Amino acid sequence: MEPSSRIPRPANTGSRKNDAQPVTINSVPLAELAPAKINLALHVTGRRADGYHLLESLVVFAELGDRITVAVAANDSFVVDGPFAGDVPRDGGNLVLKARDALRAAYPEHAVQPVAIALEKNLPVASGIGGGSSDAAAALRALSRLWRIDCDKTALASLALPLGADLPMCLAGQPLIARGIGEELDPVSHFPALPVVLVNPGIAVETPKVFRALASRDNPALAPLDSADTVLDWLATSRNDLEPAAISIEPSIAAVMAALRRSGASFARMSGSGATCFGIFDSAATAARAAAAISSEHPSWFSAATMTRT
Repeated sequence: MEPSSRIPRPANTGSRKNDAQPVTINSVPLAELAPAKINLALHVTGRRADGYHLLESLVVFAELGDRITVAVAANDSFVVDGPFAGDVPRDGGNLVLKARDALRAAYPEHAVQPVAIALEKNLPVASGIGGGSSDAAAALRALSRLWRIDCDKTALASLALPLGADLPMCLAGQPLIARGIGEELDPVSHFPALPVVLVNPGIAVETPKVFRALASRDNPALAPLDSADTVLDWLATSRNDLEPAAISIEPSIAAVMAALRRSGASFARMSGSGATCFGIFDSAATAARAAAAISSEHPSWFSAATMTRT
């Protein structure tokens, strides 16, 4: 469906492959997509006493993403390949391993088997599209299936939240409004699929630095979704309050949005805390041509066309 549909009511930067392979024992590997998260709008509406910022965000997820595969093995292992494998930590600081350990601690009677986890890293890291959080959420979904843990979405989200504010929304993996620090989720039904291009200038932007650079932390909330006839009309009333702060840290973000507009995007904005930006196009074909043109003009940038999931 094209972006003009009515709103519902309610590049490759090189690879470093780890040659180690998971060892399976009487287990069929289970795979889960870890889709890119796109903040179509992100309003910073306040700040809690503990320092966490209060947000309101319209979030969608892309067909493009990383991939997590898990299988029962002789010993726990974690391997990473894909275009951005070289940027992924392999130690206990990785969110995927933290998710494994948190699930194992919460359900020790089920999670007794060692597991081999493989991550295919197709998305740039620290880029505002929830890569690490989406990877961890995919690991939680896959491991709960592998270990046959009978827990509902609410229980899994409660387990995930201490690992990161984006994890509950990444677990949901559908169009939604996120509020609070990201834990209050309201699904958005029948949201249209949008042809988009994701572009990152090859720069990792640290989220804490962006929040520290904010000029205002008490901004107006999102307008109701039924306040406009089309997605583009509604987006015109919204903001990403982190965008000016991120551009002050990394000016190339502005160049990315300009490139998206020159390539024919009907709308362009930064996602999350950056530096990845998205452009909305009128069809999948025009999005694909735009992604190819941007890759040709800026070969060091990550540029990919995809559709958002409904």
